[in-house]
Amino acid sequence: MVQIPALKRVKGRAPLSVVVAIIGGLALAGIIFTEDLRSLTEIMEKKKEPKRTSPQARSSTKVTPPSPVKTAFDPSRCSVTEGYWAYNRSKKLPYTDQTCPFIDRQVSCQRNGRPDSDYLYWDWHLDDCSLPRFDPAAVLEKLRGKRMMFVGDSLQMGQWLSFVCLVNSAVPYTARSMERTTTLSVFTATEYNASIEFYWAPYLVESNSDRNIRLGADGRVLHVDAVELHAKHWKGADILVFDSYVWWMTGRRIKAVWGPFGDDGHEELDAWVAFRLGLKTWANWVDANVEPTATRVFFTSFSTTHLRSEDWGRPGGVRCYNETRPIARRGYWGSGADRRMMDVVSGVLGRMRVPVTLLNVTQLTEHRVDAHVSVYTEAGGQLLTAAQRADPATYTDCIHWCVPGVPDTWNQILYAHL
Repeated sequence: MVQIPALKRVKGRAPLSVVVAIIGGLALAGIIFTEDLRSLTEIMEKKKEPKRTSPQARSSTKVTPPSPVKTAFDPSRCSVTEGYWAYNRSKKLPYTDQTCPFIDRQVSCQRNGRPDSDYLYWDWHLDDCSLPRFDPAAVLEKLRGKRMMFVGDSLQMGQWLSFVCLVNSAVPYTARSMERTTTLSVFTATEYNASIEFYWAPYLVESNSDRNIRLGADGRVLHVDAVELHAKHWKGADILVFDSYVWWMTGRRIKAVWGPFGDDGHEELDAWVAFRLGLKTWANWVDANVEPTATRVFFTSFSTTHLRSEDWGRPGGVRCYNETRPIARRGYWGSGADRRMMDVVSGVLGRMRVPVTLLNVTQLTEHRVDAHVSVYTEAGGQLLTAAQRADPATYTDCIHWCVPGVPDTWNQILYAHL
């Protein structure tokens, strides 16, 4: 048996076994330190995480993450169509249909018994710019000594009601007045000597149904080349905001005359052709009668309808009935806005002498399937009964909007341009 001689201890050096033990100990300590550091890091990261939000808020963040840097709103370069709806339950509503006494029953959804309210708490955020909040006091100062008029159909009336309610919060009760007729309605802020008016002209041009709104689509006849009976009421306004669309879409064909309405003869035109003729008549009047240095002119683009639930992936739905969330898909485009009609608007406005600012609300409105009056409205001047609400296929209104609601965003964009 061969014996291995004992190792001699070398002065100043530790035995190999001790060295191994020390290295092992250091390695173990390193592992423990690493694990402790990892645990500490996880704890700190959890502390940094935002508080858990509601399902609606989580859904909104999935739509589009906000841009890290946004510049102030500049109408010449900021697109109001590029953005996303974000849920903000913490925001303070500037008014409700209880606090603003001027809202028509047709659009007073909460007062009419709508059980949900999430549709009130979605904000439109632009991708690259910051859209300013509506400032009632600033608006009233801009309107001091001036006359502002909204002209158009019932959707434009909803925008006017929204605008009035937004500024009303900054006007003392004793310093305001409201006068309403079937044709002209005037809200006056007496302290500012300012009026905010609405004039009923659903086609802008003259028609036999301007006063008889119950006249069915088959009985409507338009003077596509006549506007003066309406336009004489627009003269002298400092700010004019027009709209016209939905009434033109009540049928594929529109009856038009060039003589008195009593004449038997009329011509049937494609809706978009009649629309182009009528809009040119309006544009000619604006160019001939409006002085750009004295009057600003706006045109609100089409307010979309939501009449086909198949458009947003709900083939079994009843139009917008029972919808409580916006359509999240970026760039969603349904069947509620006719692109050919939009081309008519851009073409006519682009050739006008007087500059007209287009308030392009169509894309942002496309997503808001949740904000229509639905069955929380009236029909024939009477609030829908429980039996009628139980028949959404017959009574659901997916054209008009609850107020407050989407029209507030239209006015936020209008304010940004003012």
